[in-house]
This record gives sequence, C-alpha cells and structure tokens, in this order.
Amino acid sequence: MGVLIGVCLVLLGIASLFIGVSDVSPAALLEGGTDGTAAFLLAASRVPRTVAVLLVGASLGIAGLILQMLVRNKFVEPGTTGVTEFATLGMLVTIVLWPGMAVMGKMGVAAAFGLVGTWVFLRVVRAVPVRQLVLVPLVGIMLGGIVGAVTAFFAYRLDLLQSLGQWSQGSFATIMAGRYEYVWIAGVMVIVAWIAADRFSVIGLGEEFATNLGLDYRRVVAIGMVVVAVITAAVLVTAGMIPFLGLVVPNIVSLIIGDNVRRSIPWVAGLGALFVLACDIVARTVRFPYEIPLSVIVGIVGAGLFLWLLLRKGSRAH
Repeated sequence: MGVLIGVCLVLLGIASLFIGVSDVSPAALLEGGTDGTAAFLLAASRVPRTVAVLLVGASLGIAGLILQMLVRNKFVEPGTTGVTEFATLGMLVTIVLWPGMAVMGKMGVAAAFGLVGTWVFLRVVRAVPVRQLVLVPLVGIMLGGIVGAVTAFFAYRLDLLQSLGQWSQGSFATIMAGRYEYVWIAGVMVIVAWIAADRFSVIGLGEEFATNLGLDYRRVVAIGMVVVAVITAAVLVTAGMIPFLGLVVPNIVSLIIGDNVRRSIPWVAGLGALFVLACDIVARTVRFPYEIPLSVIVGIVGAGLFLWLLLRKGSRAH
C-alpha cells in the first residue's frame, strides 16, 4: 500500500507539472527557444505549485492526526474545531490594524489566534459533557460558526469581505516562486510531530494514563497545540481554507494500520499529499481552461467521506 501511494504521488506529481493553460509540455521544454518561456513557467509556477500542494496535503493531514490525539476523538480536525475560523479572524485583525504587514507577520498573528482557538475548543469540550463522540465535532462547528459570523460581520462593516475571501477559499491558482515558501514551516511542524510521535500516542490514551507513565501531559498538549496552530496558519496564508482533509485522511489510515502515531505519520502525510494533489488536478482540468477552487473539490469528496465515516462508526461512537 505504501509503495502504491508513492508511485501515485510520483505519477500525479509529474502530471501536475504539465497541466495548465500555457504550453509547458516536455516537447516545449526540449525545443527551448530564445525566451525560454516554458522553462521559466515550469520553474516559477508549476514546480512551486506542485511542491506547495504536496506540503499542504501532508501537513494538514498531520495536523488532523495530532488534534484527534489531543481531543481523543476521531471526528475532529482544524476545520471542525474552530481553529481555522480563529486563524481567519487573526488574518482580519492584521488587515484592519496592520494592512502593510509582511506575510510572515500575518502568519504569526494567524498562528497565535489559531492557538487560542485550539485552547478554547479543548476547554469547551472539557466543560461540556458530551456523551457521544460524534457530537464533539458539532460543538467545534458551532464554535467555528460563531467566530466565523463575527469575522464576517466586521469584514462586512469594514468593506473587507473581498479581501478576506482570498484567504477563506482554498486555491493554489496564485502560487508562484516567492509566494509559497512559508508553507515549508508547516513541513517543519511535521518533523516536530514525528519527533514527539510516541508522546502523542500516549496522551491519546488519556491524561491519567499518561501521567502515570511519567509523561508531562500539559507540555505535550502544548506542543500539539502549537503544531496544529502553525500548520493551520501556514496553510491559510498560502492556499486558504481546505476543509475535511485533516479529518478523513487520518481516519482512513487508522482503518488500515491502527492508531500508533509514529507509524501513522508517514502514511497520513503521503495519503494527504496524494489526496490534495489528485483534487488539485481535477480542479484544473474539469472545466479547462478555467479552474475550480480546490476547496470545492476537496469539500465535496471530503464531505462524502466524512458522512461515510459517521455512518460506519455511528453505532460504535460512544
């Protein structure tokens, strides 16, 4: 299975380099030319876009996996816990108060707001007794709905809905060299998650169990919150919101190999990258030469998989 994912990633990655309105085919690259347009487009647009797609898919899948360990619930991810909405609120704050702030600064503010959102969600889940696991994401969706409504209200009052829209709709159409590098920070967070993988597996068994094993539960939770917040912010400033990815990919991997985080991380990263890459290719070709926002394709497929997971686990989710 791992070999199949790797082969599909290579094949779709190569295909992604040559899909687009401009002619960047192997023949055009071999012919060259005085201006070298094909080679320039390949280096400036197609390669950065493909790399960004792979990094976003891998990192968002890991963010969902870590968040599920923190909450001990298989039906949560940044988009169903309010984390993404808090990060979007942070983006609005930077647009209003510091409109000229660099992208790195915006990502830092969004990460800080995402960190607050993760903390608020964890506090709400602990304070509100939820008897069924399938109801936990509903609490997160309600929290995200409230924050999203507040964000939309102020954006409307300040005539910033259009500016906010570019961050809230997932798409890689504007990715070019110099415009995607911040997503490498999300890749660094994947490495952090790999280093702390065994600790995340332990805290997934509960605070009391982790404490009895001598683990600093609060410290590990704090690390997980930072990983989730930074990945969410890096993806938001690079490509916008991409729903359901962090939910369905870890669950599919869990069905195949179980819940060991260290063993799951390569699978989640690979399958997440493959899922986003395939959806991106569909978004670019289904109405060629026009491009559908990636979040639309991912939302449709992800929502269907989410419903399947709910129906499959609903009778056992207690």
